[in-house]
Amino acid sequence: MCGICGELRLDGTRANVEAVGQMTARLAPRGPDHAGHWSAGPVAFGHRRLAIIDLSAASDQPMTDPDSGCTLVFNGVIYNYRELRAELTALGHHFNTCGDTEVILKAYAAWGDRAIARLDGMFAFVLWDPRASILLLARDRFGMKPLYLTQDRNRLRFASSLPALLAAGGVNKAIDPIALHHLFTLHAVVPAPRTILQGVRKLQPAHLLRVECDGTRTLSRYWQLSAKRRTPAPSEEDWIAHTRRTLQSALDSHVHAADVPVGVLLSGGLDSSLLVGMLTQRIPDLRTYSIGFESLDGTDEKADEFIYSDLIARTFRTRHRKLSIPNSVVLERLPTTIERMTEPMFSHDVVAFDLLAEWVGHDVKAVLAGQGADEVFAGYFWYPQMQAETGTPLQRFARHYFDRDHAEWLRFIAPEYHVPDVTSELIEYALEQPGADTFLDRVLRLDVTTLIVDDPVKRVDNLPMEHALELRVPFLDSTLVELAAGMPPGLRLREGGKYPLKAVARGVIPDAVIDRPKGYFPVPALKHVRGAFLARMGDLLTSAASLNRGLYQRGYIDRLLDAPEAPEHFTRIQGSKLWHAALLEWWLQTHVDTAPA
Repeated sequence: MCGICGELRLDGTRANVEAVGQMTARLAPRGPDHAGHWSAGPVAFGHRRLAIIDLSAASDQPMTDPDSGCTLVFNGVIYNYRELRAELTALGHHFNTCGDTEVILKAYAAWGDRAIARLDGMFAFVLWDPRASILLLARDRFGMKPLYLTQDRNRLRFASSLPALLAAGGVNKAIDPIALHHLFTLHAVVPAPRTILQGVRKLQPAHLLRVECDGTRTLSRYWQLSAKRRTPAPSEEDWIAHTRRTLQSALDSHVHAADVPVGVLLSGGLDSSLLVGMLTQRIPDLRTYSIGFESLDGTDEKADEFIYSDLIARTFRTRHRKLSIPNSVVLERLPTTIERMTEPMFSHDVVAFDLLAEWVGHDVKAVLAGQGADEVFAGYFWYPQMQAETGTPLQRFARHYFDRDHAEWLRFIAPEYHVPDVTSELIEYALEQPGADTFLDRVLRLDVTTLIVDDPVKRVDNLPMEHALELRVPFLDSTLVELAAGMPPGLRLREGGKYPLKAVARGVIPDAVIDRPKGYFPVPALKHVRGAFLARMGDLLTSAASLNRGLYQRGYIDRLLDAPEAPEHFTRIQGSKLWHAALLEWWLQTHVDTAPA
């Protein structure tokens, strides 16, 4: 796990190593174990290393293969690197390290572009092939590892974070109106390749980009998710047995691909509890971590799930630690968390991840978490609501997912940023694509391949890695996702959602955890729009910077500030519309207004 960056010149000059050094410095928190630089003519790479596999200096990066001459910077982990290494050794390749970075180089030498589809893991890497003078950029199937790009006619730059690109200057920082529409319709999701800035793009998940020195680009997809039924159809018992075996295999690969201890973030919900229950059969003295928050005065809302996480820790005798956060700390932490956000993120649990990662990162370098299970196994409440709807696929989806309809967006955003209903166009197109049997198959495929990339996958990379903590998500193992995508949606929706996981969990973890109502990460100080939190949002949205920027229509903002907790001022999935507006303004003031030209 690391931070990567670099530049390819397109104008025949030498790469700007100073700019690459500025980006590398901005990525330092992602990789405190080693800083590396490499350049050759038109190309330069920078790397910050968090050593998880092969802790020796032999696996430092950038890494050059002496046989092919190719040079690589890589962020992530290849879970099947040992199997690939054995296969490549049998083909006659020789290895100088024990890590996964060299396996990518040798796999490319053996199989070319076809090597990428053979990688099982979460990754973003960039490889310079001097034999063809081509830069190759690749991203994993579910976009678990980020890769941001900025290009003009003179050069292409890439980095693991958007702020790293801004640190080197020369980025068009104008707001992208289409991305703005996506951001405020899909609760901060801006699907790749766009970002909120016109001058920054993201490489799409499951894609390979080839860039030649004259700027010629070739983008190709190396993997697609099928959501069609198998023939003959497995029985329910077979589906459950396949799920159990596939999840266990994913857990084994995620734990064994590490030369450091691996812990688990234990929320107390079904997903993380099941991971613990299955892992303790493999790992004695497993380390687990839970976080909770102070309840807010005047509410009866419980602000932690320690009753369930404690039960799991006792049941499996884990080496358990828990942390309770006062509301004052949450509010004090907001500026720092926003400074660490690579893109605007609306979810309240971003602050929770920031605090949790800082605390856990003092104890371990790598943890597993349960993110992705709800998207893969249909655990969210809006899936059955969509299923029960009538109308076109877009109408069924939008009524239960969109934060605001296009007409409201037009009243909210200043006219100079107005665009057509581009988000409806994007979602309608995605839901029309072949390779899925039913409406809900299409929805779940869209969620796991596109929407999840920015929420929650982006935040579980972004915030933990700012504390040099690698977060692994076994429920997004590609084989497990492919298995689930082939299941009838009704099987996943049964018993309130995630039925296959609940069936696997019976007899492994206590029934009290399986049968509990679904919980969401509670952060009361941010959920309830009042007090110091409300005052800060008001300050942001009436600041000179906000008024000069002119993104929002003032009448709309005034109505939000006058009645922030009015029912109509919350989205369909209960997000605060005032917080959404304030968060974007805060992010822009923090990252864009202060960035070099």
